[in-house]
Amino acid sequence: MRPLVRITAIIATPLVAFAAACGSGSHPAATPATASPSPSPDANQIRSGIPTGVATFHVTSPDVRDGQSFPADELANSFGCTGGGHAPRLQWTAAPTGTRSFAVTMFDPDAPTGNGFWHWLAWDIPATAGAAPDAVATAAVAGTGDAGTTGYQGPCPPTGDPAHHYRITVLALDVPTLGLPAATPPALATFSMYSHIIGYARMVVTAQR
Repeated sequence: MRPLVRITAIIATPLVAFAAACGSGSHPAATPATASPSPSPDANQIRSGIPTGVATFHVTSPDVRDGQSFPADELANSFGCTGGGHAPRLQWTAAPTGTRSFAVTMFDPDAPTGNGFWHWLAWDIPATAGAAPDAVATAAVAGTGDAGTTGYQGPCPPTGDPAHHYRITVLALDVPTLGLPAATPPALATFSMYSHIIGYARMVVTAQR
């Protein structure tokens, strides 16, 4: 019987200790469960589409100003907006040596789509363009934006949204042509541009309703 007593004592000892702790109101410290943090809606940022380390140059416009709002003439005349729908005129200087063509894009990273919204794409703009305000008019290809229309689609952010920041970018490319048709989807067009970018110029213009 002694072995049975010994086994009983071994089992009983921790049970008695646990019962005593419970009876005294003292509970073993529980390790709090660590809740997984809720992912931020902005956890996955949209990449800029510009390779690091490329040259920068200058772009200006007689119609819009960097850091300011679009005038009514450049807003959309669709999607509930009644703007003029005219593309802003652009001119740029000091593009890097080796530029063989330009592309122009306008992108809204604040659009409530999860992946932004492409408003304007034009490519195969001759390397000699830039000094004139209507330089984009010389583009060999007016691309198709996310609205499914060719050419410039003016801003028309949702009513009540915070201000949207539209990135108007001139890209200096190391090829004379991308060899893409106008109907190329924006994601594919900009992906094709990426490996040929040797410089860029940018202004950010806002719109809000």
